[in-house]
Amino acid sequence: MLGKPVPDLSLPSTGGRTFRLSEQRGKTLMLYFYPKDNTPGSTTEGSDFRDRYSEFKRLGCEIYRAAKIKSQEQACTQFSVIKDKNRYGKKVRGIERSTFVIDEKGKLAREWRGVKVPGHVEEVLSFVKAL
Repeated sequence: MLGKPVPDLSLPSTGGRTFRLSEQRGKTLMLYFYPKDNTPGSTTEGSDFRDRYSEFKRLGCEIYRAAKIKSQEQACTQFSVIKDKNRYGKKVRGIERSTFVIDEKGKLAREWRGVKVPGHVEEVLSFVKAL
C-alpha cells in the first residue's frame, strides 16, 4: 500500500461533521489509531501529538485520530488495524496502535504498526519534516 493512493473514506467527526479524505487533497495528513480512550498509552499519545501540533501545522500536516471500532469501522478495515489480541489470557479483537502519513497527493507515504508511544511523535515529526 506504500506509495499507492489511499481510497477515499468518509467518517463521522466531532461537532456532527463528516471527515472526507478526498476533501483533504493538497495537504499532508497524519492519521493515528489507538486501542481505547482514557488509557495511559492513548492519553500520553494524544498529549504528545497535541503538544507538537503547531510543529506539524507549520509543516502543512494535519493530525486526525480514530479510536472507536464501531464509529471508525470503515477506516479500521481500510487500514487493516483490527487485530486479534490477548487481554488477560482472553482472545479479543481490537485496534492495533498504528500511525499513517498520507502525502498531499493522497498517497500513503509511511506507516507505523504496533506503535510504542515513547518517542513516537518525534519519529513521525522527523518523517514529515523530510517529506
